[in-house]
This record gives sequence, C-alpha cells and structure tokens, in this order.
Amino acid sequence: MESTATKKEKKPASLAQRINIMRASVMGANDGILSVAGIVIGVAGATNNSHAIFLAGIAGMLAGTISMAMGEWVSVSTQRDSEKRAIQRESQAVDERLAGEINFIKQKYMAQGISDELSEKAAEEMMSDDPLYSGVRERYGFDPKVKTSAIGAAMASMISFPTGSILPLVAITMFPAKIRVIATIISVVLALSVTGYTAAMLGNANRGKATLRNVISGVLTMLVTYAIGLMFAH
Repeated sequence: MESTATKKEKKPASLAQRINIMRASVMGANDGILSVAGIVIGVAGATNNSHAIFLAGIAGMLAGTISMAMGEWVSVSTQRDSEKRAIQRESQAVDERLAGEINFIKQKYMAQGISDELSEKAAEEMMSDDPLYSGVRERYGFDPKVKTSAIGAAMASMISFPTGSILPLVAITMFPAKIRVIATIISVVLALSVTGYTAAMLGNANRGKATLRNVISGVLTMLVTYAIGLMFAH
C-alpha cells in the first residue's frame, strides 16, 4: 500500500511561473548573443589573432553568465520582497479598517465609469470572500497566490546566456578571416530576430517593432565595438 507522501504529486508550475522562466531564458539568450558578439567583433577589429578573439569571447561568456544569473536572482528576489511587504500592509489594513478597503475598491470602480450602486456591490462581494486576496489585487495590482521563483529565473539565465553566446563565438572563429566579421554579423542578426520576436510574443507586444528594435540595437553594438577595435588595430 502506497504512502500518502508517495501518492502526493508535485504541484505543477503556474502559467505566470512558466512565463517568468521563459522570459529569463529568452532575455538571457538574447544578451548572450549581443554581448559576446560585441566583444568578439570589437577584438576582431583590432587583431586578426583567432586565439585572442576566442579568449575574449570565452571571458565575456563566463562573466556574462554569472552577471545575468545574479541579476535575475536579485531582480526577482527584490520583486518578491516588495510583494511580501505589500501583502503584509494589506493584511493589516483588512484587519484594522476593512470598510476603508471596501470603499477604496468602490471608488476605483466608480472612477472607471461604473455606477455607485454596482461598484459598492462588487466591492462588498469581493471583500466578503477573500479580503486579503482581493485587496492586494485591487490596490497593488498583482496576484498574491502567484509565486515567481528567483532561483528558477537565475538558473534559466545561467543556461541560456552561454547557449546564446555560442553562436557569435563559433561564427567568428570558424569562418575564414576575410569573411568572419560579416558572417558573424549576419548570423547574429538572424538570431536576434528570433529572440526579439519571441520576447515580444511573451510580452504581448508588437512583434515587428520589437524584432526591428532588437536587430537595430545589435547591429549598432557590433558596429560601435568594431569601430573601436579598428582604432586600436596595429
């Protein structure tokens, strides 16, 4: 006979949690492509030494991987801390001045054009069921039942950044010296188009504009670093 612990299944991640991991993965890959491309293109402008270009790219990949992972961890942890403080404040408000919180929701709905009577009825019904949940959602604009994972976002970035970095690193070292810069730029533009489109899709933004912005920022980054590299060429 199976124990209760064995039968208990792990709770699946919520949609918000999965989107957060996907966002961190896409942005990590995008930054990996862009950052390492900028480094290797810049060094290629200064020297034809493939070994030096490769070492610079590897150094950038390792530094960027740690930086992105720590950045995601700090960012999501800070967000979680802010949400916890908001929940604590709302819990105190619900305990001490429930009528005031109901009136806040009522006034919020009235400001959106809903009638006084309907706004009051909606506010009272929401706060009678789960006052803390409804109060946090209406006053602070987030779902207190959704828990984003700082470690999950950090791990996603730690994996995706070096994965994205591989493309410019391989392109700049594998292509012949005469065409490696232009070949790297073309491959990076194609990759940035994919990550830009995917990020826009996750954020429900305009796909075309987001993709174009991502490509333009990438091209400008590579042109600037290449120009700086040429200034120090010898």
